[in-house]
Order: sequence, then structure tokens, then C-alpha cells
Amino acid sequence: MNLSPYLRERNCPLCGSADRTMVRYPANFEESKLGDFAFASRKLPELMHLTLVECPDCHLLYASPALTDGFLANAYGEASYDSTEEAQYAARTYAAELPRIMRGRLAAPGTALEVGSGNGAFLAHLKAAGFASAIGVEPSLAAANQADPAVRPLIRLGMFDPKDFEPGSLSLFACFQTIEHVENPRELCEAAIRLLRPGGAIYLIGHDRESVVNRALGTRSPIFDIQHQQLFSKKSLRYLLENTGFIGVEITAIRNRYPVSYWMKLLPLPVGLKKMLLRMVTASGLSRVSLAVNVGNLAAVGYKPADGAIRQ
Repeated sequence: MNLSPYLRERNCPLCGSADRTMVRYPANFEESKLGDFAFASRKLPELMHLTLVECPDCHLLYASPALTDGFLANAYGEASYDSTEEAQYAARTYAAELPRIMRGRLAAPGTALEVGSGNGAFLAHLKAAGFASAIGVEPSLAAANQADPAVRPLIRLGMFDPKDFEPGSLSLFACFQTIEHVENPRELCEAAIRLLRPGGAIYLIGHDRESVVNRALGTRSPIFDIQHQQLFSKKSLRYLLENTGFIGVEITAIRNRYPVSYWMKLLPLPVGLKKMLLRMVTASGLSRVSLAVNVGNLAAVGYKPADGAIRQ
């Protein structure tokens, strides 16, 4: 996979700062090792990343040079997918936050949109929570094709385009483990607040680069990934939502529940050793046991003002 033609310099995609002098992590990747799963979700970590710069103004850690939006669209569209079971676990974790969101400022549940819906596991939870309708947008054909037959018609294949939706038509805009992957996270959130009705909510899940586990692992953390165009902290995630007009912003740490086999995929061990341990755990039957662990993920929620005014 040849990335060089698709890399371009950029300023901070959150606040626009042109100060790119704080290079925290020089590029570390080998193009020859980027295979069919390089841009897949919940893959075996390769621990490779682009050059990562820390913004001195908003605290975002972002790639510069970064991959172009066109390249990312093709890469995600063609990516392989083998994480159907893990997606079900993740959807249950994320759905556990819905009652809290719906008891807050959220307007009456109308249409919910999930950007980066994968195999649509979360869409079923949205319907069960009382939303009148649920829509998923997913670029990966392989992921969408593994959706439950009852959910597959709800998934629109392709990259998210705000022009496909009417302004003020959504009650909930959800985006899980995707805000790190897009070329322009600020534009995504600006689109979200336009599409939400007054009192509607945005619900993001993202990595916390400053969590205890991620600071302890350093560049051996799975969050250092060729897919990630930026990495957030609590501070920069709050900046993102409040500076695109959301109010009542709440950012909390969450505990993800996955089978032991998935947690083993993330261990900072050599790939050969990791695969051997996975085979042993699978043979023992322990791979099906699930554990809930705080591995440094954040849930961020914000609301469009009830008067519909967007204050930036």
C-alpha cells in the first residue's frame, strides 16, 4: 500500500493553528506491512502511525501530513471486516448511555443517525430505545454485508455527506470511534449541529490519549494507528463540541466489555506470540469470557440549544 501520494500537510483540524513545531511522535510505519485490515475496525494492532503534532492552542494531537479524504474513503470502502461479535459487545456498551442522554436535554426521540455504523449493531438498540427511525452510514461494504437482515436496510453505503439530510431533521447524531478517522472533525460536528433539531444531541465515543493506560503504554498503545488522523483528550474533545455550538457538554470515561480474545488482540506483544496465546485461550474456552475494562475511551455528549441558535 503506497501512502506517499496521498499525504498532505495540514494545520490543526480543530482550531486552525498553523504552529506545527510540536512534533510529539515522528512517523513510524512500513507501507509493505499495510494489508487488507489496515483500515478495518477492531483489527490486530500494527502499532504504526503518521507524524503526530500537538497543537499548542487546543491540545489536539493530529497527523500532519495526513491522509486525504479521498484516500480514506477508498481505504475504508475496501477494508476487510471480521469483528461482528466485538461490534455487538460495543453496541451494548454504547447503548447503556442512551437512558442518561434521553433523560437529559434531548428533544423527543425522532430520527437517530449513526455515522460509521459498521454492521449496524447499534441501530437495533436505537429502535429499542424508542427512536422513531434509525439510519446508519457506513463506507465498508464488507461491514455492511455482515449486518443482521432486519438492520441491513437501515444502512446507507458510502461516506457521510451532510447534504443527504435535511437541516433540523435529526434528534440524535452518533459517531463511535470514528472522530479520530475523519479528515476534518470540526466540519463533522458543524454538520451535526446543523442537522439536529433544537434540543437534539450529539453522542461521540473516542479515545482518550491522556488516560492512564494510554500514557503507560505510550506508542505501544493500540490508539497509535495508521488510521488515526487525530487523537483527543478530555480537553480537546470538550473544545470540539463547545466551539461548534453544543451546550451542556458532558465527557465521561466508559468501561468497554469484550471477550477475553479481543482484549488479547490489544496486548502490546509481538504478533507471533500474541497469535499463539490467542490459539491457546481459544482452545481452553476462555476466549468467550467477557470482561469490562476502562481502557481509555471517552463518551462525549452535547446538545443543540433549545432555541435553535448555533453559538460558535
